[in-house]
Amino acid sequence: MGNKVFKVAVIGCGGIANGKHLPALAKLAAAGKVEVVYFCDIIRERAEKSAEKFGAAGAKVTEDYRDVVNCKDVDTVHVCTPNRSHSEISCAALRAGKDVLCEKPMAINAAEARAMVEAAKESGRTLSIGYQSRFRTDSQYVKAEAEDGFFGDIYYARAYAVRRRAVPTWGVFLNEYEQGGGPLIDIGTHALDLTLWTMNNYKPKYCVGTTFHKLNNQRNTGNAWGDWNPEEFKVEDSAFGFIVMENGATISLESSWALNTHESCEAAFAVCGDKGGADMRGGLVLNTIKHGKQINIHPQLDAKGVAFYDGKSEKPNEVEARQFYEALEKGTSPCVLPEQACVVSEILEGIYTSAKTGEPFYFNKK
Repeated sequence: MGNKVFKVAVIGCGGIANGKHLPALAKLAAAGKVEVVYFCDIIRERAEKSAEKFGAAGAKVTEDYRDVVNCKDVDTVHVCTPNRSHSEISCAALRAGKDVLCEKPMAINAAEARAMVEAAKESGRTLSIGYQSRFRTDSQYVKAEAEDGFFGDIYYARAYAVRRRAVPTWGVFLNEYEQGGGPLIDIGTHALDLTLWTMNNYKPKYCVGTTFHKLNNQRNTGNAWGDWNPEEFKVEDSAFGFIVMENGATISLESSWALNTHESCEAAFAVCGDKGGADMRGGLVLNTIKHGKQINIHPQLDAKGVAFYDGKSEKPNEVEARQFYEALEKGTSPCVLPEQACVVSEILEGIYTSAKTGEPFYFNKK
């Protein structure tokens, strides 16, 4: 990165901002690359606390995102609000000349995601979406192998985002109006994004989906964060999708916050090509045929080499933030393109629509 110091604003100062975005920005601030100068939250106290912990000297606080968007001193905006307001705030910031890193999912529905793509194009500003799982070491390795042709033509994949009992009981996760859905739009979106990115296939033809509300009303649940309130649990507890791409490639998507299974695997996938395959569950394993024999390959993803050093690497959220600002500095594209994230939102909406109608959902109807 060069000598420019980006003036950054964070809109939404809840858990995702304080747990992911602001710690990553703090590392960049320590390196003299950014200054977080504006904090916005509808609950002013949250913005004040975040500003006190992460803000530059003289950082401003507001309850209205319009104050941030209209501030000439702000270069970039991190949108960390509930899903319903992602598009509204991002579009306003882009049109005001700000670059935007919006938390996933891109938007609450496909139409609002497409509006964000158009706002970025019309404004000429940079928009990226917070799919930080792309920056994990295993994800990066599989993507590199895909680009090298190890898998050949990837024609089948499984996307996994399954928890046995880990329903988030805080914030607005259980509020369908604010979030647009449950585990599918929350964690299934990560698994789907990783899968499409690795396949480099963003042309869905149709999908079939099912959603379930089987466990919402249970009590004494054994949930990781304590029992949920059945009266508040308005979103699905599980959702499953079957996606067929225009070239015939097929993806099976599994997502759940609570499922009676002994397996839990989140933001992971398996891909199968005509030359080789990979599976992230239980640690990354690649498979292929060599010298007429079936072989499994277990990549060593850490930097172990000597007894007293096991390697240190950046956390995915730190890589996400660094590469975003490097892209802004260099005038290059960020890793997560808005057009890619928009397809994720379109497929998620297709699965939800299919679940409601009981019919397949077709994309690009003529």
